[in-house]
Amino acid sequence: MRQEIGGYFQLEKLINKEYYSNLIALNSARNALLYVLKARKIKKIYLPYFLCNSVEEMCKRENFEYEFYHIGQDFLPIFDKKLGDDEFLYIVNYYGQVNEEIIKQLHVQYGNIIIDNVQAFFQKPTQGVDTIYSCRKFFGVPDGSYLFTLAKIEDTFETDVSKDRMKHLLGRYEGTATEYYEDFKANDHSFKDLGLCYMSALTHNILGAIDYKQVKQKREENYAVLARSLGAKNLLLLHMPVAPYCYPFYCKNGMEIKKRLAQKKIFVPTLWPNVLELEGTLEKDYAENILPLPCDQRYGKEEMKYILKEIEDV
Repeated sequence: MRQEIGGYFQLEKLINKEYYSNLIALNSARNALLYVLKARKIKKIYLPYFLCNSVEEMCKRENFEYEFYHIGQDFLPIFDKKLGDDEFLYIVNYYGQVNEEIIKQLHVQYGNIIIDNVQAFFQKPTQGVDTIYSCRKFFGVPDGSYLFTLAKIEDTFETDVSKDRMKHLLGRYEGTATEYYEDFKANDHSFKDLGLCYMSALTHNILGAIDYKQVKQKREENYAVLARSLGAKNLLLLHMPVAPYCYPFYCKNGMEIKKRLAQKKIFVPTLWPNVLELEGTLEKDYAENILPLPCDQRYGKEEMKYILKEIEDV
């Protein structure tokens, strides 16, 4: 098709400095996993119970065999099976607490592993280990994922289009999260049946213009404020990851605290509500009582102090 010339302007092409410009850029994290499953010709994958059910749904839809395993208090797998050549262990880097040294040990121990760095965007991939990143969890973009792998897929697929996934982002930029929450949920739901595609040009454009140095600095400063006040009360033993996803505060009565914080317009998600069905498990306890407190680049010390004050009050 011949390029159009003239007429009205589109969105400007922004600075092209993506953080992971050398990785495979896809449209979603679950599709990044699908890419690995196909490229590695994996027959069976072992998934943690402490995980969003969207991964299980994708495995069902694409006819990949899967089995679940539990994690320990340190977020690491409780897993003693020997993996076959076509079997892989899917390991989630919860809250960025699984650092590179631990990943290297897990690679030696299990061999075939895939690392989910959805909550650890700034932690660089470990050489020889397939690693998945999500852009939506860290930045105001409609979709997007990066994948580190040496395996290549045989299928051909298209580049995604994101223009219809922007309403909740543009709405919150000039309005409030409450006003556009239904649009956010609709966009989130749209990923359920999203096919494997390369990252859209629109998402690439936005990601290329982000000040990643500032993002990293803000997240680490905000995390430090929360950690100084809550560290002694936190039932988790934590280290500060690079550019933290959140500050995970593990306490009693987490669900009740979330509700009361929401009344103060402090929105703390239950990351994987499907896990609440696992009665009597560590995973259910973690899903209920770990508060992923926001410490991202939108905020500064004043907002962190406000969060701390309200937690003290409740």
